[in-house]
Amino acid sequence: MTTYSTPMLRAMQSTIAALCTAVLLAACASPTPDINALATAVASPQRTDKAKARDVYRHPQETLQFFGVEPSQTALEIAPGGGWYTDILAPYLHDHGTLYEAQYQSPSPAAAEEEKADREAFERKLAATPAIFGNVVDGTLHAGQFSGFPSNGNIDLVLTFRNIHNWIKDGQLDANLRAFYAALKPGGVLGVEEHRAPPGTPVQKMIETGYVTEAYVIERVQAAGFVLAGRSEVNSNPRDSKDYPNGVWSLPPTYRGGDVDRARYAAIGESDRMTLKFVKPLN
Repeated sequence: MTTYSTPMLRAMQSTIAALCTAVLLAACASPTPDINALATAVASPQRTDKAKARDVYRHPQETLQFFGVEPSQTALEIAPGGGWYTDILAPYLHDHGTLYEAQYQSPSPAAAEEEKADREAFERKLAATPAIFGNVVDGTLHAGQFSGFPSNGNIDLVLTFRNIHNWIKDGQLDANLRAFYAALKPGGVLGVEEHRAPPGTPVQKMIETGYVTEAYVIERVQAAGFVLAGRSEVNSNPRDSKDYPNGVWSLPPTYRGGDVDRARYAAIGESDRMTLKFVKPLN
């Protein structure tokens, strides 16, 4: 009978743990997207020239490829805003997949009027082009709960673009992440894009500036049960110094400072962003 020393046992346990993690990530890995269909969706005629002008900063095809979106999947987009990504996801998933949209409802009463107006505008957008958006199901995310569509382990992919900072401010980040976890199938993907703060930035400054550290996002998502499956620098921007009077909203497309230093901010472009892929373990 072979006897192993304590250091040897620890080394063996560490190796086994690493192998198990590798097997898990391989099992949960997203399939290769249909690149031609995705390119067609990105070039869809319902996308305005103004929306397409943002592609140079947001890299929608590369981002969705990284997340592994497939035309036959059930996907859930969180807080779609004006529908910038909806314009791509809706035609891509129209024939063989399903697209759910979750309008984020803040716990702050002060946000209610603006959220109502945004939702009404989004619903008018969907209704105006039924050939593209007729299959989209519009629901709600409020206090860590979904309504308006089934969300109990039936979804392949949850996508959130530049929303994390709002949920930190509202105290809703952890509740929302738990809702995403419950909504996803085992092996399902959570795709996150967020404005990226310098390492070590305090949480209060994240709230004030809109920039969030990558370490904080990973920590909170993993605390909800997810496994980090990959990082991409496709949406990085080294020109972004992240030190502006109005935080990330100084930059395009918001230009919160109006004409003050507008040319400077236009030359920087949109923010430096993390692009992270997480998976829900198989068991």
